[in-house]
Amino acid sequence: MFRTSSPRTQPDPGPAAQALRLVKVTKTYGSGDSAVTALDGVTLGLGRGTFTAVMGPSGSGKSTLLQCAAGLDRPDSGIVQVDGTEMTGGTEAGLTRFRRERVGFVFQQYNLLDTLTVAQNTVLPLRLAGRRVDRRRAREVLAAVGLGDRLGHRPAQLSGGQRQRVAIARALVTEPRVIFADEPTGALDSRSAREVLRLLRDAVRVHGRTVVMVTHDPVAASAADAVLFLADGRLAGRLDAPAPDAVAERLAHLGDDVPAGV
Repeated sequence: MFRTSSPRTQPDPGPAAQALRLVKVTKTYGSGDSAVTALDGVTLGLGRGTFTAVMGPSGSGKSTLLQCAAGLDRPDSGIVQVDGTEMTGGTEAGLTRFRRERVGFVFQQYNLLDTLTVAQNTVLPLRLAGRRVDRRRAREVLAAVGLGDRLGHRPAQLSGGQRQRVAIARALVTEPRVIFADEPTGALDSRSAREVLRLLRDAVRVHGRTVVMVTHDPVAASAADAVLFLADGRLAGRLDAPAPDAVAERLAHLGDDVPAGV
């Protein structure tokens, strides 16, 4: 089952303040000559209440990093911890329960059920987890994302930006430790994208969540506190207080000098 790190194995006080920690995480797809190493010994730690973007070229491992960190896929080796509790190992049922209790998701294609209303989609993770549904809390979250007057609407009656706001409300209502966002602005126009990024920042600054966002867009990445760059399955740098031009410049030179064994 999932294990909580003890002070004896974590003498450095740093990890105690981390919402997400990966230690030498590897992931390979395929075997033999066709094997592809998606993650090559990645180690990182993200503090609580931070907003981090993950970027890299196609095939760099950024989506695999998110999937392994979020418990959607299992690494071949290494340790993944969320809020100090190890997520690697354990049964599939235990992993599912862990995700429902501690992790929130925002996907590019929203992943809403067309037959459910906005309110019903928002509380669905609570129902799946067998947790009590606080309808007042759900209404408050939906009002906070600007959908207080859309509770009875279905996804087909909403714009793309509104659907993504439902997805953010759905992620927030479970009060997760970490929210993982996979290209959350990829299907949106620029105005809706700005609104979604504002809501993700609010999730960090108002609600105290930790947000990890995979994106290909330097403008979206500039909304984060920091950007982590991946190349060939390895960490290839970090940029704090990122500006779009600086992000684009760094992306253009990724892989020029990726140190081995990072």
